[in-house]
Parts: sequence; C-alpha cells; structure tokens
Amino acid sequence: MSASILVGIVTRNRADILSKAVSSALSQRGCQVRVSVIDDGSTDNTSELAKTFPAVEWTRRVASQGYMAARNHWMSSGRQDYFVSLDDDAWFLQGDEVSVAFNYLERNPEVAAVAFDILSPDRPNPAARENPHPAAMFIGCGHMLRLAAVRMVGTYEAAPGGWGSEEKDLCLRLMDAGYQIVRLPGVHVWHDKTNLAREYPAQYRSSICNDLTMTFRRTPSWLLPPALFLKLCQHLMSARKRGLTRSCWHGLMLFVRFMPQAWGSRHPVRFATLWAFRRLARA
Repeated sequence: MSASILVGIVTRNRADILSKAVSSALSQRGCQVRVSVIDDGSTDNTSELAKTFPAVEWTRRVASQGYMAARNHWMSSGRQDYFVSLDDDAWFLQGDEVSVAFNYLERNPEVAAVAFDILSPDRPNPAARENPHPAAMFIGCGHMLRLAAVRMVGTYEAAPGGWGSEEKDLCLRLMDAGYQIVRLPGVHVWHDKTNLAREYPAQYRSSICNDLTMTFRRTPSWLLPPALFLKLCQHLMSARKRGLTRSCWHGLMLFVRFMPQAWGSRHPVRFATLWAFRRLARA
C-alpha cells in the first residue's frame, strides 16, 4: 500500500488569492496527493470556491478556531502518512515540490520534517536546487511532516497568543525524540505575505507571549530563570527599536496570566537538544 499524502490549507477571508494555493497543490506531479481546505470562519465569498475545485475536500467552520487547531485536526486524524502545510497566500512554483520532499522522507526515516525553500516579496530570487541540509526548523507556510513522528511527540501545543513559535516548539520536541529537520534548498514555495487579515501589533504581542511560553515549557529547570530573563531583555530591546514596546508588555502580561496553565504542560527537552537547535539556527 502506497503512502498517503495530505496537503492542508487553512484559509480565512482570502478568497481572491486562495485559488492559487489550491491550484498549485492539485497540480503536483510525481505522487498522489489529497488536498483539503478548512475555511476557518470566512465572511467573504470563500465558500463559493468549493464549486470551482470539486476534487478538494472542503470543510467550512462557522466560527474561527485558528489555523493551529485546523492543522492539529489533520495531523491527528490518522488518515495519512505525511502532511504538507501550505498557507492560503502561498503556492508551489514548479509542480514537483511535494514529490521531491516525499521521496526524500521515504529514503530517510530519521528525518521528521522537510522545510521548503520559501520565497517572498522580501526574498524574491529563486536559488538552484542543492543537496538537502540540516535545519533548526521549518516555516509554517510550506513544509512536510512525517506524521508517525508527530504522533509520537504530539501536535501543536495550545498557547494564549494564537500565533508564533508553534513550529519551533514542535521542532524542538522532534529533535529531542531523535529526529532531524531538513531544508531543501531551491525547492521553492512562494509566500505572498498578503496584508489581508494581518494586524502586526497584535501578531507581535502574540509572538512575544508564545515565545516566552515555549521557553517556559521546554527549558530545563536549572536554565529556566536566566533563559526567561534573557528572552525578556531581547524582546524589550527589539520592541523599543520597532516602536512596539506597548505590544511587547501586553505579550508579557498575557504570558504571566497563562503560566499556571503552561505549568501543567511543561516538558523540558534536553540541554543537548537546545544546543543543537541553537547551532543549526545560527548556521
């Protein structure tokens, strides 16, 4: 029985650009993919696109539950072996990206996640395809996961901010379980980074809260106080430069309120895992 691959796209109020993502997923060659879209509470004409793409599994949620809830639903359903995450404002460029990632994962069982090479308006120039190399993490808008590994360590953890650090947290857990994360240079996904439904101060507040929550959950006890202090200093300095100090403090307060709940899900990784992640991230 051949391995099953699901391409999942979570969308909300981006009907004008969603079709490019869906079309690029359906056009993948070299392997069989199942494409699924979760309409996460859209109030525009997104639902009408279901008629345009009858081959796509379409789920409409009246109220938004967030993209992490949608991805967790797909990853924990048990119906597929591999999960490809694609943002609703992102699309494949060559038509063989999924098959390249799939073939690599099939040959390398020690690898849990493949990160596509993301292009965007601030990084528009494509690169030549090269040999895969180790990476610290993948980016949510374009990656492929071995779901047997994900089910071993767990899917995305809930965080109060709703956005930010979920990929890093999952990659730390996968690495701590002995798996590798690999990047595929030149195997591109275009991420358009549309401003629709993006509120930067709110996203920044969320990213601060979730980064502190992730640090609290995964850092060994003996290292936790200096790690949190360092994180806070780094965030405050960065926020001051960007003129987002208020959003940073709001993120900190949100984290403090969530700490009692985060304590119940605190499962630190090994120091060796943190060190390996840091080394790969800097590289």
